[in-house]
Amino acid sequence: MSHPEFSSRMWGLMVVAALMTGCGKSEDASAPSTQGSITETGVTAEEILIGSANDLSGPIALLGVAAVNGARMRFDEVNAEGGIHGRKIRFIVEDTQYQVPRAIQAANKLIHRDGVFALILTMGTPMNNALMTSVFEQGTPNLFPISGARSMVEPFHKLQFVGRGIYYDETRAGARYFIEEKGAKTPCIVYQDTDYGQEVLEAARDQFSAMGLEPAAISAHKPTDTEFTAAILRLREAQCDLVMMGTVYKDTILLFETARKMGWEDVAWVGNNASYSQAVAEQESGAAEGFSAFTHIAMVYRDDPDLAPDIAAWWDGYVERFGMNPEYAAFEGYRNADIVVQALEAAGPQLTRAALVAELENMSDYTDRFGYRLSFGPDDHKGVKESVLSTVVDGRWKVMAESVRY
Repeated sequence: MSHPEFSSRMWGLMVVAALMTGCGKSEDASAPSTQGSITETGVTAEEILIGSANDLSGPIALLGVAAVNGARMRFDEVNAEGGIHGRKIRFIVEDTQYQVPRAIQAANKLIHRDGVFALILTMGTPMNNALMTSVFEQGTPNLFPISGARSMVEPFHKLQFVGRGIYYDETRAGARYFIEEKGAKTPCIVYQDTDYGQEVLEAARDQFSAMGLEPAAISAHKPTDTEFTAAILRLREAQCDLVMMGTVYKDTILLFETARKMGWEDVAWVGNNASYSQAVAEQESGAAEGFSAFTHIAMVYRDDPDLAPDIAAWWDGYVERFGMNPEYAAFEGYRNADIVVQALEAAGPQLTRAALVAELENMSDYTDRFGYRLSFGPDDHKGVKESVLSTVVDGRWKVMAESVRY
């Protein structure tokens, strides 16, 4: 997802100076490990410091809080069992409010003052784009950023691993599926005019072109827009039977409500993980009914009679701990923290960042407790290779197809 007011490239240049002038470590900052001949930032005899720059109180806090909660839950489980080779994980989280300047400040603190071993779940495309170069210059791994932009995997970087679907891939998979499997013949596109929306636009166009089609209509809007009557009229007049969506939560809901009020129903709306949320599905008006999204991990519900006992127990533990039901990002945060835990265990007591990266690259067949598979390799740090299709049915997400690719 992209912030409309900032150029990622501009912030990428500014952040180099900001991070390189980092503060000295505070008194409680991590001391390097001196076990044997190993000296590594963020590792002591007692602790491993993991940091996260995330949105805890801004426009995407719904995702950020859930992801952090999920990761914290997994790290706390490990700590309760004695840690990893005698070391406890200390998880330090900074609130960025989904703002690039705050993300720069957060990364500066985590890297230079706290001296973290690695970052995990850094929130947002523009934030990651602004931070990655300088974070990598410091030798800090950036693990499982909360962004589906292609810039998270292209170009390849040894210190970055991605554990979610890529918007471009999900959009192409969605377009192909609805044209081939559902018989859509008049595809259209609606998107917010941001880096994220442009990526969805490009993906939809590429897939339509590959199938010998052209979009019948395209509608763009600003992330701050609240009036979508003209957009719906344009799409309806083009007789669209499929609309690929480069939208997030607010504009997705507003588009659906506008279409409902105008009585437009004979169309398939298809999004990706940026618009996949229970907040969208449970609109009281029912405007989101039938909306489909391609994502890397699907929602589950506690009252599902087929819910596996271990997942039900996990759900109950989450609610008891945090006082709320988990969003899908909580599953993602827990899963990604578990991948880190397994890699830290395998890296052994003489822990280094190079050893962590090597063990992550050895995970060619990881399956999480929710049933989703990820795979990594020395030249492939994009863990998710396929999408899950979920559709809103009676205010809930229902899985319709798995292992979908383009």
